[in-house]
Amino acid sequence: MGDPKKIRKKYTPPRHPWEGSRIEEEKVLMKEYGFKNKREIWKASSLLTNFKDQAKKLSAISGKQKDVEMQQLMQRLKSLALVKEDAVLDDVLSIPVTALLDRRLQTMLLKKGYARTVEQARQMIVHQHVMVGDKKITAPSYLVRAGEEASISFSTSSPFFSVDHPERIPAEKVPQVEEKAEEKSEDNKKGKKKEEKIEEPIIPEEELEEVI
Repeated sequence: MGDPKKIRKKYTPPRHPWEGSRIEEEKVLMKEYGFKNKREIWKASSLLTNFKDQAKKLSAISGKQKDVEMQQLMQRLKSLALVKEDAVLDDVLSIPVTALLDRRLQTMLLKKGYARTVEQARQMIVHQHVMVGDKKITAPSYLVRAGEEASISFSTSSPFFSVDHPERIPAEKVPQVEEKAEEKSEDNKKGKKKEEKIEEPIIPEEELEEVI
């Protein structure tokens, strides 16, 4: 039979567990993407870091092997719609983690208007209501390829398959849901909003002298 395969961690935990800025960012991602725990964020970050490490490694070498490995890397990233068709290695380094999180089946289900909330999307997937192509997917973290987006649907045995189900979003409202999801995604890519500057009140010189 052979030896069983050694199970390895699919993520690397943060080096500084109590970093305030990172904790706040993770809170926002947890709420927006409906994660069960922070390990799901770390897995996505580790996968993206792996892609970027490969790009850095390929940038430092030359030869036929580089061309082969670069083609394989870019082909995988293009299949996930993480880079454009004319992308180069430098473009890989600028991919934000939100771009990868947007490819999760849980997020795609919400964007397409099949679910009302990200939590409901997760429940639908875990309870075996969702199919990608002819396969029933039960992992919310499943990364949807560009060619699979159109094949996302409900299982024929699922009560959600009926368009008359009370939890199904009406067809006329689906485009609005997709637009809101796209706007939210664009805001994440641009980064956090700039904090408003608070101007200090100007105290007249006469009042300042009285205080002194």
